[in-house]
Amino acid sequence: MEYVETDGARIPKLGLGTWQNTGPECTETVRTALDLGYRHVDTAQAYDNEEAVGDGIARSEVDRDEVFLTTKVWRSSLGYEDVLDTVRGSLERLGVEYVDLLLAHWPHPRVPVAETLDAMTELYESGVVKNVGVSNYTLTQLREARSAAEIPLVANQVLYHPYKDQSRLREYCAANGLALVAYSPLARGDALTDDLLERIGDRYDKTAAQVAVRWLVQQEGVVAIPKASSRAHLEQNAAVFDFSLTDDEMARVRDRTGSLEVRLRNHLPALVRRVPF
Repeated sequence: MEYVETDGARIPKLGLGTWQNTGPECTETVRTALDLGYRHVDTAQAYDNEEAVGDGIARSEVDRDEVFLTTKVWRSSLGYEDVLDTVRGSLERLGVEYVDLLLAHWPHPRVPVAETLDAMTELYESGVVKNVGVSNYTLTQLREARSAAEIPLVANQVLYHPYKDQSRLREYCAANGLALVAYSPLARGDALTDDLLERIGDRYDKTAAQVAVRWLVQQEGVVAIPKASSRAHLEQNAAVFDFSLTDDEMARVRDRTGSLEVRLRNHLPALVRRVPF
């Protein structure tokens, strides 16, 4: 496994995304992933699966202190007291004494980021949160958050895949010691049948999905958290550290634009940020 070293955190470059994975299936997925060598698990209050994720960690033979566990505070709970209350609830559901990374899931236009970060700092100082960061923040919003924070932010988790340009944000994070965590790294499945990714993969005896994940983790400071539930797909997603893409291949993947549907979906985060729900 490779890692991103930040100001205070050592984040495995490959993690398990658990969005839309709930109940016993989620528990088994987490347990299997850890048994296969994953050491990074990502969840959120809004996923309604923290208890299942915690059960999976508990049922694995991997020690808790070897697992980098991330959860996120939903945007309706970004007020000071709400952050404190809901994170205590997250810890109870997860069955853990601390989380390795706590993220503000989305910015809220009516809640000052300083208020949210003050509460997260209190949790950090109490030891129940080891690192803090944000998710779905634009470059401008990330700069504002870093200016308001009394402790270092270690990550920004955003939509990032071969059809979504995040170069400016990635360069800023790399220059300032933050990890850029890529969710939906396979573009909700569109990368699985991409002809260019397939052709590149043939050269290395890899799938298109593995090329897409490799393209991400090969970039400085970038972490990928693909979703998977079957053992075969978990194994496949993890097998991306035994080959490297050439500079030309990296550039060709970067220049992909994707289908119209993908390009429309790429705008969803911008729409969500503007809706104060």
